[in-house]
Amino acid sequence: MLLAGASAPDGSTFDTRLEGDRIIAMGPSLARLDEEVVDLRGHLLLGAFAEPHAHLDKAFLADRVTNPSGDLLGAIQAMQQMSSSFTPADIVERAERAARLLVANGASLIRSHVDTTSEQGLRSIEALLDVRQRLRGIVDIQIVALTGWPVTGRAGANNRALLVTALDAGADLVGGCPHLDDDPAGANTVLLKIAAEAGVGVDLHTDETLDPTMLSLEDLAQRVTANEYEFSVTASHCVSLGVQDVDTQQRVAALVAHAGIGVVALPQTNLFLQGRGHQQAMPRAVTAVAALQRAGVEVAAGGDNLQDPFNPLGRADPLETAGLMIATTHLLPEKALDTVSTAAHRVLGCEGGEPRVGARADLVAIPAATVREAIAFGPPARFVWHRGVLVSDPNTTFTQCQQGE
Repeated sequence: MLLAGASAPDGSTFDTRLEGDRIIAMGPSLARLDEEVVDLRGHLLLGAFAEPHAHLDKAFLADRVTNPSGDLLGAIQAMQQMSSSFTPADIVERAERAARLLVANGASLIRSHVDTTSEQGLRSIEALLDVRQRLRGIVDIQIVALTGWPVTGRAGANNRALLVTALDAGADLVGGCPHLDDDPAGANTVLLKIAAEAGVGVDLHTDETLDPTMLSLEDLAQRVTANEYEFSVTASHCVSLGVQDVDTQQRVAALVAHAGIGVVALPQTNLFLQGRGHQQAMPRAVTAVAALQRAGVEVAAGGDNLQDPFNPLGRADPLETAGLMIATTHLLPEKALDTVSTAAHRVLGCEGGEPRVGARADLVAIPAATVREAIAFGPPARFVWHRGVLVSDPNTTFTQCQQGE
């Protein structure tokens, strides 16, 4: 397949030839062979996006599960009260719909945190395993088993056992919320230990609070470094780091960089949930992106919750996330794009994020002249390739899915 006449971020135009799942040639005017040609004049061709932090199992519940208080604990309690009403078929339908929207908007890789709690058992894990199988021809999905709390002490025994069972069932990573545990440092230790024994990575909801006294990220970095943990570690949210003084931000960022921990900022959901008690000089409720990047930490950005009790908004569009990173963390457009593309792939431990010869052909073509324009307008008519296959075409009304292939 030849992708003809696309624009690069620098304004130049080029052709791209795909063979199998790889980009095999790029140039200003490639010779036409006996191949399918896709005319991309007027389109910006980029590496496909990655959604580094989704909750596909909760998507589209905003009109069914209300959160009157509007804060994090209110959303958690609302979900717990309604959990028995979520059938496996319901979870599959909503999760698949959300994943297909992400694909249509240019994502080729999704990491979804999936509730693995006493209320849900393995119901959501099994549903997401089904969705992953259904969509394996159009998108790669990583599943994080998001355990409840506590995980420490005798009271956490059931949560620990359920987490191990979820990993045995096919979940890819260990997830949890140490900052909500009675012993955040102990929770970090437990979750890292379970992950190490299973040989999998960790992605934790870390310090999703504006309380400056809660900074379990520092403890996590110290433990990862001390134990020479060899699997990937990701810290999502890290909101409280953003309200620390500059010296503390720099110290913790240096520890996180040394530990090799990737950080995922989640602006939309945290802007909605956090800061309700700060009506004067309301904080932005986003982690200290500038300090982390200066220290060399890989920082990605995600959409997090999609139209559910944790966030009533969201379009399942990484460009929407990039726009919020511009507005909330002062990144320039190209750097904001990186947080949902190249950096997001690296945090998730996968190749991708930029078109180049030899790279996997995960691409998105957007009808826009520049990166800034693409983020500003977020045009919906996008071509999307996954592993060299055109999986979303603006000239059709559906996203292709090769089930079982």
